[in-house]
Amino acid sequence: MRALIHVQHLLGSGHAVRAVAIARALADRGADVLLVTGNTLPATLDTGGLTVAELPPVRAADASFRDLVTPDGAAADDAVWSERLDRLLDLVSQHTPDVLLTETFPFGRRPFARELLPAIDRVHERNARAIAAVSLRDILVRKTDIEKERRMADLARRNYDLVLVHADPDLVRLDDSFPFAAEISDLIRYTGYVYTPSDRSPPQGDGDGEVIVACGGGAVGARLLDAAVRARALSARAQGRWRVLASAGHGANKLTELQAAACAGTIVEPNRNDYPGLLKRAAASVSQAGYNTVLDVLAAGCPAVLVPFADGNETEQTQRADILAARGVAEVLPETDVTPESLAAAVDSALARPTRDTTIGIDGARRSAEILADAVRHKKGRPT
Repeated sequence: MRALIHVQHLLGSGHAVRAVAIARALADRGADVLLVTGNTLPATLDTGGLTVAELPPVRAADASFRDLVTPDGAAADDAVWSERLDRLLDLVSQHTPDVLLTETFPFGRRPFARELLPAIDRVHERNARAIAAVSLRDILVRKTDIEKERRMADLARRNYDLVLVHADPDLVRLDDSFPFAAEISDLIRYTGYVYTPSDRSPPQGDGDGEVIVACGGGAVGARLLDAAVRARALSARAQGRWRVLASAGHGANKLTELQAAACAGTIVEPNRNDYPGLLKRAAASVSQAGYNTVLDVLAAGCPAVLVPFADGNETEQTQRADILAARGVAEVLPETDVTPESLAAAVDSALARPTRDTTIGIDGARRSAEILADAVRHKKGRPT
């Protein structure tokens, strides 16, 4: 089986992390996998053993996601889009996939329709029995215009065979954030969460009894970091060491500023690829509520404070955080309410909570590969 996975991360790294995990699971089943990336992959993401092809990279200019830019900050113009389309169609023609997996689109990433819809057409021109599938996280960002959501369902119905929802349906269902899920229910398959446990152990002593504060892989969360370096002295329960991890997106100057402002007993350092290992030793976690970060926290089982990213019209992280709070496994602190005082109080509340069962389905990469392989076998068995 040949598979082509198209992934386009714009700000954070969560989409790319899931795509790489699914690519590995397909490769483990013997599939010939080509991972096509529309932005430069994070340096911390291990793609060893995978075939990766790059389109001319574009990213979001800022957290509003309104403008797309090239690595040098220039607007992505028609020439960039034309080059991307030509490159993608060439890759499809060369690889002739049995399955094309697009990350998020058509339930988001609308500007990329100009390359993905032609790619789907090219796939079927070259292989009439090929299937097209969507890789979708647990919660979608709601649109203010419901007709846009209706069009998403229509695009999925017309162009796709499967919608893989990377969630545990006992915790959250697509219906919770997408009002037209019932209209495409025959396409939906729940895979469980896509989570790859880290095998990296921190150096001895790192993380032991600490409060670990992190902002994920995106260039957001400065307010949280500013509060975190001042919060330890205000906490009644968390008087052990605090460790604040700053994203590279904040820049070296911000890291230096945070280190200078940190109160006694607080370490400030760049993000670490052994972050999940730190959480397993931690007294508590403070983080945003992105897909991968929340899975790291749940897998570690430590008390948690979630500060969901909610700039602009973003609703995904807030909804995820609220669901977990309702289950009694996390404290939620809105980003706009973050101060050193409120953060210290939230950490104290998290530490005072009774331990709760956080067991969820996290075998989503393997299950996704299994579903795709079964779908390809089934379609190949049909007459053309």
